[in-house]
Amino acid sequence: MSKEKGFLNQFYNNKVIVFFIRIFKETGKFLFRIGTFIWKKSKKNLKTYTMIFALLFLWILFGVLSNGTFVSPRNISNLFRQMTIISFLAIGMVLIIVTGNIDLSVGSATGFVATVVAYFQVFTFPKLLIPLISFLFPGIPAGISGIISTVLAIIIALGTGALIGLWNGVIVAYLKVPAFIVTLGGLLIFRGLMIAVTGGKSISPLEKSLDVIYNGYLPNEIGLVIAFLVIVFIVFNILWQRHKRRQYGLDVNPFLSDLGKICFFSGLVVIYIIYINSYHGVQSPVLFMAFVAFLFAYLAKNTRFGRYAYAIGGNSEAARLSGINIKANVLKVFILMGMLVGVAGIMLAARVGTGAPGGGETYELYAIAACVIGGTSLMGGEGTILGALIGSLVMASLDNGMVLLNVPSFAQYVIKGLVLVFAVWVDVATRKTKE
Repeated sequence: MSKEKGFLNQFYNNKVIVFFIRIFKETGKFLFRIGTFIWKKSKKNLKTYTMIFALLFLWILFGVLSNGTFVSPRNISNLFRQMTIISFLAIGMVLIIVTGNIDLSVGSATGFVATVVAYFQVFTFPKLLIPLISFLFPGIPAGISGIISTVLAIIIALGTGALIGLWNGVIVAYLKVPAFIVTLGGLLIFRGLMIAVTGGKSISPLEKSLDVIYNGYLPNEIGLVIAFLVIVFIVFNILWQRHKRRQYGLDVNPFLSDLGKICFFSGLVVIYIIYINSYHGVQSPVLFMAFVAFLFAYLAKNTRFGRYAYAIGGNSEAARLSGINIKANVLKVFILMGMLVGVAGIMLAARVGTGAPGGGETYELYAIAACVIGGTSLMGGEGTILGALIGSLVMASLDNGMVLLNVPSFAQYVIKGLVLVFAVWVDVATRKTKE
């Protein structure tokens, strides 16, 4: 027995052994702290993590069932391009729903804007604008005239969208008609106007320069430059947030946690750029969508207007008593939604190359579904632009994957409806847990 004790004493007195035991203990403590931190974060963002895992599950499932076709560079490029139109509508819809409202007219309004763009490019500009340009600038190339026509069509589309948003906003905010009724009426009004503009027939062909807006690609070199700039921004933004939180005496995340964020998001950017460059390059509508999403995310999170929108949706009476002008802010939200409808209308016209009387049908449902799947609460006061983008990607992935697998159209509608119901259930369940 004494020999065994002597052996154990020598074992524990060995400096090398003690050193490794300490390393093991400290590593265990560190992993425990990281695990606790991740668990707390996951509890706070349950809907976000559920959505991300659901997206990964869909990609793996469709990738296996399609023998890798779904995750091929060509299909991934098309997938991200397909999500852009709904994403523009979902970005604006987040702010609408956050304020406690809804907009059911965005689909019809998008189709109407697309027909207006087509009408001007096919009928008005060739009769008025092109002859005027040729008279003022003799010998000007036809391509330049086409680009001017496209620029003016874009301005008209954005103006039309803003007027649509103004119409909805004034009636909702100042005449106090429920947004559901106003925008449901708008859905019918703009569908009727679409038929009136087109005469029940498609309007085509549109300018080739308009086609580039939706179907264009950037050179691989520019894609790599964009990736580098985005990574620099990610690093700067995370480090700057750490600095500001420390400056104001707020809690700061563990450095390894922020380093993990930098590596994770930077890795996603690099993988995406390399993968897309192996096909044709970065898609022009995806780049524009990312820019608009960043702009609205900053607007929602870092400006007084964004904070007011969340306050109105969270508790409108408390917001009113705090001195927030609810009417003016709701009006601004609807005008921004209208401008994004203008952007979506341009993309729709560029995508199909025509102004069709049935354009934009059911887009409003897809936009709302993308927001809800992305974590936006239909009760108001909660939602993110990033979540809406991931929700749009989920909806686009469902569409794309089921088409590749030749799933019957009736089953596609059923599955997408079930996904929407599940997303709303997650919202209700997490809200009850918080309460």
